[in-house]
Amino acid sequence: MKKHSDEMPQIGFGTYLIADNDAETIVNTAIKVGYRHIDTAEGYGNESGIGNALKNAFSDLNLKRDNIFITSKLFPGNPQWHREPKNYNECIKACDNSLNRLGLDYLDCYLIHAPFCTDHRLEQWSALVDLKKDGKLKSIGVSNYSEKHIEEIISAGLELPEVNQIELHPWCQKTELVSFLEQKSIKIVAYSSLVPLDTWREKPNQDSAKSEKMKKDGADENSFFKKLSKKYNVTEAQILLKWGLQKGFVILPKSSDTKRIKENFELNFDIDQSDMDFISGMERGDGVAWPGGDPCNAQ
Repeated sequence: MKKHSDEMPQIGFGTYLIADNDAETIVNTAIKVGYRHIDTAEGYGNESGIGNALKNAFSDLNLKRDNIFITSKLFPGNPQWHREPKNYNECIKACDNSLNRLGLDYLDCYLIHAPFCTDHRLEQWSALVDLKKDGKLKSIGVSNYSEKHIEEIISAGLELPEVNQIELHPWCQKTELVSFLEQKSIKIVAYSSLVPLDTWREKPNQDSAKSEKMKKDGADENSFFKKLSKKYNVTEAQILLKWGLQKGFVILPKSSDTKRIKENFELNFDIDQSDMDFISGMERGDGVAWPGGDPCNAQ
């Protein structure tokens, strides 16, 4: 049976760290370049700006609602951040608020952003299941969930997530989790694909758990990705993004620079299998996008 998530374009546009007052212009640019999958979240604080960009796309570019795939995410709460877990009704309200900010009647995909709320995860997932039944969500999924977190849903006899959005790049390949998701036919969406670049989150207040060694290795003029960039006559970012595509992942490149937005969408080349095999040996462990550690490890 075909799932709505099967229609998710493999190249999406990520919007984390794009401010709400910048989102309209930047997302407008991405849509004009050709992106038809926009990824946002309650926690990003930019849904209103993205909603304005969508209005422009529908009116000025003559795009229809079903021409653009929109993903947003429920912030579930996090006791460690002194943010109370959302209950069932609060999850319903959060989804309604996201729809209102985006100016939409439905979302193509809605995810629980992280498995932070141990005692409330199943209640929160039940809310998403019901929102889908009500027609407000075309597909539902999770983000930063490990095998354990998904097995919890299976054991409860609830609908299986269609999507899991996780940090994936050559230094964080999560091979066991990826294999598990593929066996369960859960679509894999990769975020933070560009971690190995020395330019990734280089600006002030762009925190992460990236080590000094990683930063140094990314800046090394003899790095493997710089060599591949020269070999294929593309940017390092394009190499990292194409790696994700060739692994079968949906990718979410993000940039506010028009040139890079275009480059990240133009991935019309193939990485040789020998280079793909070499990259498979570059694993370094857990993800680093979250300063407090990889949420996949949440209890």
